[in-house]
Amino acid sequence: MNLSVRRPLTALAAVALAAAASMPVQAARYEGQEFPDSLALGGSTLVLNGTGKRQVAVYSLYLAALYLPQKAATPQAIYAQTGPKRLELRIVIPLVKDVSTQEFVKAINKGVNRNSSDAEKAAVAERVKQFNAAITDVGRVKKGDLLVIDYLPAQGGTVLSVNGRVWGKPIEGQDFYTAFLKVFLGDKNSDANLRAGLLGQAG
Repeated sequence: MNLSVRRPLTALAAVALAAAASMPVQAARYEGQEFPDSLALGGSTLVLNGTGKRQVAVYSLYLAALYLPQKAATPQAIYAQTGPKRLELRIVIPLVKDVSTQEFVKAINKGVNRNSSDAEKAAVAERVKQFNAAITDVGRVKKGDLLVIDYLPAQGGTVLSVNGRVWGKPIEGQDFYTAFLKVFLGDKNSDANLRAGLLGQAG
């Protein structure tokens, strides 16, 4: 190919790349809400691994989305990944109702106890109390609230935020975040459909 042909093609490729870079991030649609396919967190780009729904009695309590450095189909592969991670909970209970965050505390305690070994439970026990104290301080949540639990190793560990406000101090250790994820992904979880969704499987 001579230069007179190559240059226009090179310029065209540059324009195409620039256009692609300016395009909005694609989003997955689940239960009427959109979840971005990727997001920036802690200096990394995370990808959406899966979405799921937590059903309590006749109500949907929240929609969940799990973001990871790379997609993974098994809990073990998720736990092994280093770097930032995010679990997002969007509260979808009816507008006229709300729920105490003590329900989350109960679920966390039960999930950690069921899915962690005695040694793992002993190692994270004080940090579980620290996390539970932070979420207890939130009080109550209602439809439209957004809970985000990030693992940010460069910023001290696990960070809880509700509607953009950070609660408590960072909780150190990837082992704590793994114990937390086991509440949702462990073999003895409370919602098999939610687990399947977060793993990117059919519910």
